[in-house]
Amino acid sequence: MLVVKDIFFSEYEIKKSKFISYIAPFSDFDTLLEKLKNEHPKARHFVYAYRYLNRFNQIVENFSDDREPKGTSGKPTLATLVGKDIVNSCVITVRYFGGIKLGMGGLVRAYSDSANLAIREAELLEYKDEKTFEFNIEYSKLQRYEYVANKLNIKVVDKVFSEKVTFKIVCEDKKKEEFLKEVFLHTS
Repeated sequence: MLVVKDIFFSEYEIKKSKFISYIAPFSDFDTLLEKLKNEHPKARHFVYAYRYLNRFNQIVENFSDDREPKGTSGKPTLATLVGKDIVNSCVITVRYFGGIKLGMGGLVRAYSDSANLAIREAELLEYKDEKTFEFNIEYSKLQRYEYVANKLNIKVVDKVFSEKVTFKIVCEDKKKEEFLKEVFLHTS
């Protein structure tokens, strides 16, 4: 499975209709959709599709045709995400109607092509099932934890200093086990 790293877009024009497709991390979906509606007040349609993994690692999918004929826009957009095995991502296509009707097949092709162009522009990464892990440690052990995290290329997301240090990392379960093994190898 793949995920998109950031927001990317492409423009596509057919028979005077303009399609601007954005691909983004699913976490940006709501704010991006609102932003696009504000930036493009004269656009006719804001078609979207998204796929994300819920807390049970099940894929949740949804789409909207936004007043386009049923099944001609949101569903083909979703099909592009499914076909490329992209998760935790969304595609939003802004359409400016050019006055010439494309027909059902023409709409399906236009939305699919536009989404595919945005995907081609995007930087896609391999999906990793990462979680946040938190450790409460003595100050004397902080340097060792930082060293091992750096050595194993594990992302340290927070350190909170109080009576003890709350040390937070983000990684996969397998990497966490490797981290703990390495930390406890030299500390006791």
